[in-house]
Amino acid sequence: MESQSQTQTSQPETPKRSPFTGIFHKLKTSLVFRSKLAEVNGAMGDLGTYIPIVLALTLAKDLDLGTTLIFTGIYNAVTGAVYGVPMPVQPMKSIAAVAISSTAEEFGIPEIMAAGICTGGILFVLGISGLMQFVFNIIPLSVVRGIQLSQGLAFAMSAVKYIRKEQNFSKSKSVGDRPWLGLDGLVLALVCVLFIVLVNGDGEQEEEEEEEEEEERNGSRRRRRVSIIRKVISNVPSAPLIFLLGVVLAFIRKPSIVHDIQFGPSKIKLVRMDKEAWKNGFLKGTVPQLPLSVLNSVVAVCKLSYDLFPEKKFSATSVSMTVGLMNMVGCWFGAMPTCHGAGGLAGQYKFGGRSGGCVALLGVAKLVLGLVLGSSLVGILEKFPVGVLGALLLFAGVELAMAARDMNTKGDAFVMLVCTAVSLGSNAAIGFVAGIVLYVVLWMRNYGRVKPTGLPLQVDQHP
Repeated sequence: MESQSQTQTSQPETPKRSPFTGIFHKLKTSLVFRSKLAEVNGAMGDLGTYIPIVLALTLAKDLDLGTTLIFTGIYNAVTGAVYGVPMPVQPMKSIAAVAISSTAEEFGIPEIMAAGICTGGILFVLGISGLMQFVFNIIPLSVVRGIQLSQGLAFAMSAVKYIRKEQNFSKSKSVGDRPWLGLDGLVLALVCVLFIVLVNGDGEQEEEEEEEEEEERNGSRRRRRVSIIRKVISNVPSAPLIFLLGVVLAFIRKPSIVHDIQFGPSKIKLVRMDKEAWKNGFLKGTVPQLPLSVLNSVVAVCKLSYDLFPEKKFSATSVSMTVGLMNMVGCWFGAMPTCHGAGGLAGQYKFGGRSGGCVALLGVAKLVLGLVLGSSLVGILEKFPVGVLGALLLFAGVELAMAARDMNTKGDAFVMLVCTAVSLGSNAAIGFVAGIVLYVVLWMRNYGRVKPTGLPLQVDQHP
């Protein structure tokens, strides 16, 4: 009897799950394409920001393009697998701006890399200590939306400048009006803009697909035909087509590029940084970059990710640590300082990116180009039509700015717009301080009132 009761009460042991099974499942769910053409299209959505800054640093400061492509390709693939969303890898813009506006003696490659390592180290410490998650939880949403709106408008205004004016990226300035006709003319850029609008519309892809399916089921024959045509147009990969057009035009503009191409990767070597390089890198590069990295590369990215992908759960801690690790590794070898960015995420989402496979695909492409062509790609990028880049950047900026449309109360909109105005007029750090001060003053003014004004403390509940 005793043995029977033991047999009845004993339950079969569940087989232990191999850790490799869990890793494989994580990779599969993170990298699987939601829609093949849309994901390929989304992979190109961040190039309007990436190419101009990389090209400017390469021409002005002799940045090793091949090494940068290899490391950023690895970053793209890893972050896509870890987060499962089109998490972008972008240049650190404040460090790039300081480098482009300074001479090589004042702020050259050693100073750029020292600034990237210092910024990455601080972000890693903020992440691993839990301070970044604390900052993320207490910052009001209206202030974050103000930073996002200012960054989106800044991208959009830069895009309009790329379209209207010819650019000298090595000096980071416009050099005159763009001609109407030509292989990098105003007409070409406007055609690219209209083509993207025709294919991608306003970005509400899911709602449009539901309406089209309803029309195909219940509509007349004519309406069904129109719906099918519209569906075919919406599946056209607009961003890759525009990028390929730019590459073809680059070869047409300068056919001798073919003879300048050399196969093989750049020689990866350690960058030597003396005491003066560390000092200048920290004071001139890290100090202005750090507020922007905290706000746009971590806080705004996490907020936007929760808006676009509410089913994906990751913390500001992990995002801060990945930004830190990228720069604490790659900058020693001369790879451009990088971060995540809300603008890049918005751009890739706008063009159809919905999974980590989107940026992983872009990472593989960068890695292959870096290993096969190395720094000889500079000649191609130098002749790439800037107006075409402006068309891609315009929609990335607009998509990021549209995240601010959920500020429904007058109080929230007031804080957001003041934060945006100050950020555009000065910089994101001062705009952030102005937004926080205004938010607290309004909260104190309305404290104790019977009717709420829509300005309670907004503590984020996401993990």
